[in-house]
Amino acid sequence: MQRVDRINLKIGVLIPERFEISSMVQQRIQEISSWLKHGDYDLARRRLLDLVYDTDQKEWLMETILWSKEFQEAKNLDNWLQHAKEILERCNGFQQHDNTKKSDVFLIQSEGISKTYFNGFFSLKPIAVHLQPGEIIGVVGENGNGKTTLLRSIAGQLESGIKPSNFSYLKGDEFFFYDLKYSTGFIPQRIPRWYGKLRDNLHFTAATHGLKGAQNDLMVDFVLERFGLSKFANLKWTQISSGYRTRFEIARLILQRPPVLILDEPLANLDIIAQQTLLQDLRFIARSTRHPMGVLLTSQQLFEVEKVADRVLFIQKGIGKYNDTSVTEGFHVFEIETTASREQLESALGENATRIRYNGGIFEIEAAGDEQKCLELLVNQKLPVHYFRNITHSAKRYF
Repeated sequence: MQRVDRINLKIGVLIPERFEISSMVQQRIQEISSWLKHGDYDLARRRLLDLVYDTDQKEWLMETILWSKEFQEAKNLDNWLQHAKEILERCNGFQQHDNTKKSDVFLIQSEGISKTYFNGFFSLKPIAVHLQPGEIIGVVGENGNGKTTLLRSIAGQLESGIKPSNFSYLKGDEFFFYDLKYSTGFIPQRIPRWYGKLRDNLHFTAATHGLKGAQNDLMVDFVLERFGLSKFANLKWTQISSGYRTRFEIARLILQRPPVLILDEPLANLDIIAQQTLLQDLRFIARSTRHPMGVLLTSQQLFEVEKVADRVLFIQKGIGKYNDTSVTEGFHVFEIETTASREQLESALGENATRIRYNGGIFEIEAAGDEQKCLELLVNQKLPVHYFRNITHSAKRYF
């Protein structure tokens, strides 16, 4: 493989001494090393770009972008892997600030966000929202129950019961809603059409948020490479899929570095692999050590969202309820898909099952025993189990 010439860095000048770095950074370095070792190259590539981005070292970021581009053309991965090792070693010797550790800092702190429409058909009852840097809150519920209303209220898209004191990242009362909309990253479910080339739109966004000249070019190159948009850089709206339009919107907002990122149904137009990648990237973005964000997102993909969310808010008929992680000792709730009848399940589980409910082709079972005990009882009776999931701590119990 013909390697792209590296930038000549004066490491001794940039790093006068070896610093002790945060445990989170050390963990990230170990994870990237493990992914490279086991062939998870694209994941390692994205995370190494994130790691170097957090150093705020422009020369390093330029080098890592070139290294990332090499992956697409690599014929011999040995050189590419060696280069990755050198970048990791450099990051291991650099002090990185970890701004996600301030547990007492809230980006949004409101005891009651509400909205009543003039026609009187729907009312969003007061919902408490406390969001910290690096935290993800997933908002779930059936259609028409208030998820989008809540997100649009927080993003300043709707007049509601919010006030400047609810947002720590706003400067004052004057021009409150303008500042809220400008300072909060919001991606609606229907992404508005943009015109011109994808790259030109990113350059324009960067410029309007104070990134000029070489810094503008560097950051646009970074988000293009980080979100897999480099090959689409010169394409227009009609030439890319809805999934990549969502990636473009996230890339555009990263250039703005908003403290809060709000996404309404970002998974709606994505296939299952793209959904997993996007959610994974949102977790990475939220926990940036230097530029952490608070993230709010809605989705119908409950279990996928629960994997990455710190908390899940369930909204039904305008009333919000957070998933309850405090469960009575010995009490569990399971979902089971089986061809066995209710009577067979009752016979197999006996007194361990306190309630069995049939819901949409799947049995929901409340049981005194844990999942191992429940499965043992079913297997001992040779009942077929096609699907089994512990939903004791899941918002699925509220549907």
